[in-house]
Amino acid sequence: MNIVIMESLGIPAGELNALKAPFEAQGHVFREYPRTADRPTLVDEAKDADVMILANMPMPAQVIDAYPKLKFVDIAFTGVDHVAMDALRARGIAASNASGYSNEAVAELGIALALGLLRNIPKVEERCREGGTKDGLVGCELRGKTVGIVGLGKIGRRAAELYHAFGCEILASSRSTHPDCPEYVTEVPLEELLRRADVVALHCPLNDSTRGMIDKEALALMKPTAVLLNLARGPVVVSADLAEALNAGTIAGAGIDVFDVEPPLPAGEPLLHAKNCILTPHVAFATKESMSLRAGIVFENLRAWMDGAQINIV
Repeated sequence: MNIVIMESLGIPAGELNALKAPFEAQGHVFREYPRTADRPTLVDEAKDADVMILANMPMPAQVIDAYPKLKFVDIAFTGVDHVAMDALRARGIAASNASGYSNEAVAELGIALALGLLRNIPKVEERCREGGTKDGLVGCELRGKTVGIVGLGKIGRRAAELYHAFGCEILASSRSTHPDCPEYVTEVPLEELLRRADVVALHCPLNDSTRGMIDKEALALMKPTAVLLNLARGPVVVSADLAEALNAGTIAGAGIDVFDVEPPLPAGEPLLHAKNCILTPHVAFATKESMSLRAGIVFENLRAWMDGAQINIV
């Protein structure tokens, strides 16, 4: 089979070669390309592919429809909203994802952002470099705070574990109730979570019910001392509304790792000009450990599909 890797999987060449070796020994051929958004290039790169491997690069229907031999798409990511899934289903093309690879990485960055905001780390670091003191920048502890987690999937649950270890009260809200959730998690409606939480952490998928969910009205429900963390998908939050809320003091701060577009961000991105907002360029999922785990899942997906026992089906 012709297997095309459409972008880097973020692991060393030696590690990738070791993963490919068993398949190459069976006669399968790999081709690797750097990431691109140019559609003619995308069409040319995979025009004879039986299998496509990609991470979070957009894959529109017009490109997928140009691949006549495509049988399987192996997505090295948890979310699949960047892939035209309807186009795959219409042609009966199988797809698997790498769900679970970044549970720890994303949950840990959420903790880091929460601590950074509560302890004013960006501001005190700047103050220190300027030869100043802590005056006016004494922060708060995470212990004893109420944390509201929106989305109680695997990442949300791991985040709940970490916040619980810090001594936080944990609220959670998601589309369905979870009778098996830990006893230290209290499930509540979203509006109640927004009103009560000192830290609101978004770990939900992007779909019709969550798109634009955190807008001006939702932000107005939050405490003026609360902070918002978005480690889900950019469009879950209306960025212009959040920037306005931060600049007006409606909420105290925000930690944002995801945006309406993939970084680099345009100069007009409202959050680039918002007060007390820590921004990271969609890095939550990316650690050395998570990249290795992800690659292993991707090649196990490939093996299982070739064996007729597909796993991680989306």
